[in-house]
Amino acid sequence: MATLIPAIGACASRMTTGERRLAERLEQKLDADYLLWYDVPIGPKQTHPDFVVMHPRRGLLILETKDWKLETIQRATRQMWEILANGQPKVVINPLAQARHCAIQVVNALERDPQLVQPAGEHQGKLAFPWGHGIVFTRITRKQFDDAGLGDAIEPHYVICADEMYEVAEAEEFQQRLWNMFPHAFGGVMSLPQLDRVRWIMFPEVRVQTQGALFDDNDAQAELPGIMRVMDLQQEQLARSLGDGHRVIHGVAGSGKTMILGYRAEYLARASTAATKPVLILCFNEPLAVKLASVMEAKGLASSVHVRHFHKWCREQLVAFGQTLPPFNMPVAEKMIEMVQRVIHGVERQQIPGGQYQAVLIDEGHDFAPEWLKLVTQMVDPTTNSLLVLYDDAQSIYERSRSKQFSFKSVGIQAQGRTTILKINYRNTQQILQTASLIAKDLLTADDQDDDGIPLLKPISCGRDGEAPLIIRLPNLRAEAAKVADLLNAAHQKGHAWGDMAVICRRYDEIVGAV
Repeated sequence: MATLIPAIGACASRMTTGERRLAERLEQKLDADYLLWYDVPIGPKQTHPDFVVMHPRRGLLILETKDWKLETIQRATRQMWEILANGQPKVVINPLAQARHCAIQVVNALERDPQLVQPAGEHQGKLAFPWGHGIVFTRITRKQFDDAGLGDAIEPHYVICADEMYEVAEAEEFQQRLWNMFPHAFGGVMSLPQLDRVRWIMFPEVRVQTQGALFDDNDAQAELPGIMRVMDLQQEQLARSLGDGHRVIHGVAGSGKTMILGYRAEYLARASTAATKPVLILCFNEPLAVKLASVMEAKGLASSVHVRHFHKWCREQLVAFGQTLPPFNMPVAEKMIEMVQRVIHGVERQQIPGGQYQAVLIDEGHDFAPEWLKLVTQMVDPTTNSLLVLYDDAQSIYERSRSKQFSFKSVGIQAQGRTTILKINYRNTQQILQTASLIAKDLLTADDQDDDGIPLLKPISCGRDGEAPLIIRLPNLRAEAAKVADLLNAAHQKGHAWGDMAVICRRYDEIVGAV
């Protein structure tokens, strides 16, 4: 069964009847190594083909779907078609030309990548794998197509008709009709790195940005980066399939939770209008908030996506709505507690309004106290009811006690049936993850819960290999400090910058003692 992105349950409401039937046929009749995208913007021009089909051996196929009845089509030529739209005549581009135009835009973008083109020979510089385009008429049979002479306007092999879509029993026959749409068969099998590079170029939203400036899709001369990192397919399908309502993602460290949150924020912001309320991203850690804010600013979304760490947001709420701040001379820890409590009381007394944001996205939800989650949940506009909480109880570094269990329902988060588990750690090598798992063995014992509970997840390696961590036992802190200094100096002599190295201690007194 093929992988459809977004999942059909997430996009069925915006599909036509014919598109939904075709999506079901593609899922059912294609094998597991086929990838399908429905109505996802592609390429630098962000055009919206109905379906994109990709297979490592077959290549790339762009499909347009038309739900027209035969009587809808008044006249058809190779250039233009006259149709009846709501009873009124309308001239549109030949649907095959529409599909081809979209396909060529994608091909031109892909051919800029030296790793995706043929390096030598008669077709040097051309795409290294086949590509094609075609039309699916979901309400016109092949007999109607032939009798009406539509084959004079569109070559018949570029078309799948209603009876061929609905009545074909054999998967091989259905697949063959798709691959008849390819004008030429050439090239070899796409490698996994090539598949990732195709996805990187076609779908900018799934790019995992590395350090440095964001790649400019609008600059036709901009050099493509040598390394193109993208979400894996599970992450992309989840990100694109997130719908309205309350959602909770439980994920281990390095599973891509923050990346999915960023995609969701960008999607909501770009779909908004001038009258739409802003999106709020909240996290506990201040440096993370600064990083997320810089990403949104680089994408031009700072005005519509507000990124704050929780206590800064609480202070802004008190100031904006005329509530008094805690005394300046209070100890910092006490001041933070008091500030949160004043916001909670302000909301309870309706002096601070709820429903201020079209959506609230919470990163590091495991570091939020239950009363914080209850407060923030009230900030979602009830007309959108869009809330996303990212959670990993193993990363609760600011609250060590596991006894403080609660249910999401008790704090107003209605996510039963809309929770997702991400167990694969992509960030670390297998060797690092194994070492960390041994050290934190007691903390990382898997503890499954129902949809409304807080599971403790044990990470699974994605299989990346690297050097095993070096573990050195020394008799005292002074000896450890001397050894660390020697190791850092040796790394610097090999060309590593001092700014790329760090010394991490478990306790503050160790830092003081070592210095």
